Amino acid sequence: MWSGFAVAMAALLVAGCNRSGRLVERDGKPLVVTTVTMVTDMVREVGGERVHVEGLMGAGVDPHTFKPRISDARLLEDAAAVFYCGLHLEGKMQESLERLSLRKPQVWAVSSGVPPDRLLAPQEEYEGHHDPHLWGDPALWAETVGVVVEGLSRIDPEGRSGFEARGEAYRKKLLALDEWARARVAEIPEGKRVLVTSHDAFFYFGRAYGFEVRGLQGVSTVSEAGFKDRAQLVKFIRERGIRTIFPESSVNPKAIAAVAEEAGVEASAEHLFSDAMGTPGDVVERRGESYDRGTYIGMVKHNINTVVDGLKPGGGTP
Repeated sequence: MWSGFAVAMAALLVAGCNRSGRLVERDGKPLVVTTVTMVTDMVREVGGERVHVEGLMGAGVDPHTFKPRISDARLLEDAAAVFYCGLHLEGKMQESLERLSLRKPQVWAVSSGVPPDRLLAPQEEYEGHHDPHLWGDPALWAETVGVVVEGLSRIDPEGRSGFEARGEAYRKKLLALDEWARARVAEIPEGKRVLVTSHDAFFYFGRAYGFEVRGLQGVSTVSEAGFKDRAQLVKFIRERGIRTIFPESSVNPKAIAAVAEEAGVEASAEHLFSDAMGTPGDVVERRGESYDRGTYIGMVKHNINTVVDGLKPGGGTP
């Protein structure tokens, strides 16, 4: 599947800009293509009604192992602009995106908006790149909004003022989300802020909110957790007296469930969203407020509520 995508991308790159030289539109609006759901949600927030956004990856899709279709290659070629996370979150697909950017200037890695000194080194060898899971920290994720504003303004200069206004409004929402998250996390005693998940996607989250983080798998889900890793994690859980560990929506839950059983602790009935958001329109009510887990803000609220209710003394979903 991957080789077919690579061949298709190579053929389209040779063919020239948009294959016909035209600006491809959907519903009379410039076509903008995105990769992971968190980026898709941000581009839609900033773009508003002026652009048509199509995301390549949906709910529950693991970007580390995503296998694009040939139709995805054609969509990328047709796009007026392309936005992706970068830092090799998209795995081998990033190589094709980088080649596309050499000929098609409006290809943007949103992670380029984050100062390098605020990026985390991976907790394991990860092809020499920084940890790509930036969205675990909403205040850090807010740093990427400017990349989207600039990219959309390049393809639609007349819409720049609107992109800037919506971008600033969204940035403020993300900073308010961060303040809300800090207040909720404060309900967990500092000594109990230990988060065990399916893979190492929560180190930015941990840095932001004071959690020690352990994952069964590494930064990329391509890596497989061996028996030694599993035994070490079980020992860690027992020694630290952890009461709940957490599966993830984009990772097979069987391995982390087996760890929970062996360690004699609970695996949360609610999974965490790590590399993909929920399905748009998945609205839930919790703690007296409603939020859509198919949006970035709703995803973060779900994760925070799930972690706090799972770890705080006497916790439980209200």
